[in-house]
Amino acid sequence: MEKKTHILLVDDEQDITSNLSAYLSRSGFETSVAGNGEEALQKVAQNPPDLIVLDVLMPKVDGREVLRQLRQADDWTPVILLTQVGEASERAMALEEGADDYLNKPFDPHELVARMRAVLRRARPGRPPLSAAWVLVSGELRFDRQSRRAYLREEELNLTPKALVLLEYLMTHPDELLNRERLLDVVWGWEYPVGSRAVDTRIAELRRALGDDAGDPTYIETVPSLGYRFINPVESGK
Repeated sequence: MEKKTHILLVDDEQDITSNLSAYLSRSGFETSVAGNGEEALQKVAQNPPDLIVLDVLMPKVDGREVLRQLRQADDWTPVILLTQVGEASERAMALEEGADDYLNKPFDPHELVARMRAVLRRARPGRPPLSAAWVLVSGELRFDRQSRRAYLREEELNLTPKALVLLEYLMTHPDELLNRERLLDVVWGWEYPVGSRAVDTRIAELRRALGDDAGDPTYIETVPSLGYRFINPVESGK
């Protein structure tokens, strides 16, 4: 019998953990629960999970601190943060600290399961996630996240700040179908009441800069009516 994927669900709200735990079990996962960060660290040490769904705002030890302690101990178990923070800078900080993805509360459990499966697909056992890499490389494309610059065949791309953020997110989520609503949230956050056409405009900007053909793409694929997918393999660079 195939071993089920073990999920550690960490949240101090019992209603969330009981309902979500039952939903994840019905979705085919083995689920254990922790009610705070301190308990989560103990459970990780006792029975390492395949993935951790981790609330940020908790008593004793919050989710951010749990994440820091895991990464400082060179534990790269995939982590999805549950947060109520809409600021793009806060989300970027969480990813830089080593989270594999995040999901804003309240959320649809179906969306969480989709994110979990995407994270598990791209997880690299024992290695940092792409979201924690300072340099991303995909073929002739290179993204330096510290300098906030992207290069194609060693030539710097002239991109707007929003296009850079969009490219960064696409590259840290390769081969994952990303709908326009999610990309709007990632790039513009809650503070900008823009329409989904803004995503299409920035995608068109990226394609022009990359010389990418929408009909036969190397980097960004359009999935009609659903969204976009970064289709070229991505690795951590130096």
